[in-house]
Amino acid sequence: MEIKKISAFSLLLPVIFFSSVFSQQPSIRSAADTISEFRPSAIFSPLFYTSPGNERNASNGAPGAGYWQNRCDYRIDAVLDTVLNKLSASDQITYTNNSHDSLSFLWVQLDQNIYKPDARSNFTNDSSARGHTTGYTIDAVSIQYGNRLENPEFIITDTRMQVRLAHNLTPRGGQLKLLIHYHYTVPGPIGNRTDYLDTKNGKIYEIAQWFPRMCVYDEHVGWNTLPFLGSGEFFLDYGNIDYRITVPWNMIVAGSGQLMNPGEVLTSLQVQRLEAAKNSDQTMMIRSPEEINDPRSRPKQRGRLTWHFSMTGTRDVAFGASSSYIWDAAAVNLPGGKKCLAMSVYPIESEGHDAWGRATEYLKASIEYFSRQWFVYPYPVAVNEAGLAGGMEYPGIVFDGWKDKGKDLFGVTTHEIGHNWFPMIVGTDERRFAWMDEGFNTFIDVYATDDFHQGEYAPKRDAEYAPNGGNPAAEIVQTLSDPEAPVIMTAPDAIAESSRHPVTYFKTAFGLVLLREQILGKDRFDYAFKKYIQSWCYKHPKPDDFFRTMENAAGEDLSWFWKEWFFHNWEFDLAVVSAKYTGNGYAQGVDISIINKKQMALPCSLELKFTNGSSRRMVIPIEAWFHRKEISFHADLSSALSSVTLDPDEALPDCNRGNNVFTLIN
Repeated sequence: MEIKKISAFSLLLPVIFFSSVFSQQPSIRSAADTISEFRPSAIFSPLFYTSPGNERNASNGAPGAGYWQNRCDYRIDAVLDTVLNKLSASDQITYTNNSHDSLSFLWVQLDQNIYKPDARSNFTNDSSARGHTTGYTIDAVSIQYGNRLENPEFIITDTRMQVRLAHNLTPRGGQLKLLIHYHYTVPGPIGNRTDYLDTKNGKIYEIAQWFPRMCVYDEHVGWNTLPFLGSGEFFLDYGNIDYRITVPWNMIVAGSGQLMNPGEVLTSLQVQRLEAAKNSDQTMMIRSPEEINDPRSRPKQRGRLTWHFSMTGTRDVAFGASSSYIWDAAAVNLPGGKKCLAMSVYPIESEGHDAWGRATEYLKASIEYFSRQWFVYPYPVAVNEAGLAGGMEYPGIVFDGWKDKGKDLFGVTTHEIGHNWFPMIVGTDERRFAWMDEGFNTFIDVYATDDFHQGEYAPKRDAEYAPNGGNPAAEIVQTLSDPEAPVIMTAPDAIAESSRHPVTYFKTAFGLVLLREQILGKDRFDYAFKKYIQSWCYKHPKPDDFFRTMENAAGEDLSWFWKEWFFHNWEFDLAVVSAKYTGNGYAQGVDISIINKKQMALPCSLELKFTNGSSRRMVIPIEAWFHRKEISFHADLSSALSSVTLDPDEALPDCNRGNNVFTLIN
């Protein structure tokens, strides 16, 4: 069911109406109707923010004049051994310390260690059936200060490595190069995010979280060293990443960023096709199914090839590699006349118009919508790669399920590429605040689905968006009424798998839908949400930065909503207690009494239906509940009334709709 959209202007009219007619007159009701758990002081207490804005994080939600963050630039040279399923590489990190602090040690993330048999993640996730690897083998670590090269002491603790510096890294621009030589075994089917899949034309490798990456050092906690346990994903600094992948001659590599040496790794025909695709709205074949096993589809027929990619202004890169790839591409039309390239790579098992044959179409449409609606896609290429991961995101590339088709493939494609806005562009700390990543992205997916191909797969609200299908407002009631359900602000790794999607994804997204469609209205919400993205692109916002931006740009105190939706798991239940004519018949109007029976409060539509078939609506604003559990008011009538209905569109998460309607007997 379509959720009724209420404009910001329409919210103003009922405020004037109700402010003039609220009264304390008693109502006739049953004993059960008088029971209320609502305490106004719990939701409307002042001083929501525990600290004022400061030089780093301004009170209006934007980065302050003194905002800083450190920078990481990477140069990586890797070799993929497809016989031993081993990746060996050298990782040169140029680390710039823009903080105000002198650093005597560094912390580095080693995500592959999550697969070790003694990993801490084994105690938060059931890994008994998935198997293990030995994780990273660190072959050498060195530090370069200018022309001086030193071998520092380092220790490895689970998925982190501490590098102890002989000379402190100076603040406000101090720089060093950290060189790490390493290798590891690609986990295979157990990998989930980094793996390989056997197909009839060769293995597909999905290589992610594959190089040691710097932990973030910031003003809030210093070094962000939470271990990688699985649910809490990534928190990374920005910079430029230049990487080279050496693979057997017959493999195609699809990676984040721009391919820098197409003339060395592609045939002249493939180069021509790619150039044509850059200006084509229709998907074009770069390497067709018929060419998969044709040696002429590769520029050489023996040895190895090195694929060189470069990506600027990014926090990470990933890549796929296989001899089995079909490869197609199309142009993405961006605002301001700009273009980028959408492409998909997938095995012959995944081809077909109802399957991956439309993958690039889905990718293209999603990027065009997100760019038009929120923020322009900044990268030259976007890749949709088919494999085992089944839905995982990295800058400029997504790993989606090779068996996905139709609506499922569209849904996973638009969701995963949507992550390029959250958290790739807006650099959220996913280890602590997964809702700012998964929830925000699930929210923007709702409208991207509505937009695609005249709603071919819409509404998302009725399928993926509502976990069990049906009205999402009704679906969320299951979570709100569950005494064991965690609140949104719970640490990601402390949320049980059974609650992860309902809370982190769905509740966050539905909360933003409420803000956009029921509380602020589309115009004010969109303006504020865009301000948030523009202010924090390529930076590291915290929850307060989001809350403050929305309040300042929309011009609304939303502290009550943040409390009830993000910090608590309260229920919502409004009930019509009574509706009776003021005198004999409708001529003198009607007196209506409504009670708030649970702890949550929301603005709510009220519909008056008349015996002549007409109807009239008004809105009960949030101010109605500032100091009351029950409100009573009078409405003038021009016709006999048949019923009074709260939330007629069923847009709110009311846990008992049976008390939303009061029928009059005329």
